[in-house]
Amino acid sequence: MRAVIQRVKQAEVIVGEQKAQIGKGLVVLVSVEEADTQEDIVWLAQKIVNMRIFDENGVMNLSLSDVNAELMIVSNFTLHASTKKGNRPTYLLAAKREISEPMYDKFVQYFISEYSIDVKTGCFGADMLVNIANDGPVTIIIDSKLRF
Repeated sequence: MRAVIQRVKQAEVIVGEQKAQIGKGLVVLVSVEEADTQEDIVWLAQKIVNMRIFDENGVMNLSLSDVNAELMIVSNFTLHASTKKGNRPTYLLAAKREISEPMYDKFVQYFISEYSIDVKTGCFGADMLVNIANDGPVTIIIDSKLRF
């Protein structure tokens, strides 16, 4: 799994009309590849919840749970884009919908069940408008296949 984590002052997802909105917190754009498993979900979720990227006295020392921040998770298969050849990205590593949608749902449910976090989401597979007021800016990229 690949994720882009952005610390935000506020964010919203619009699919026709507003679907979800958060205040201070994290927006996580996530993409699934076919080789991903439950282990990837657990590892990535733990990293996100415990990552110390909120400020305390001018130092990023607090986590999502430390500051009681909000969380928005949005599916984004384009995180698996390959730009090695030509000018049109390919998405061969991104899992097909029948794999990625259930994995995305499990990822969201993991935060809810294990951390009791009220997760806001986009609409899987939809053309979404995501408005983000990036705070910092703080933007971190994580790939569960690069954890070792």
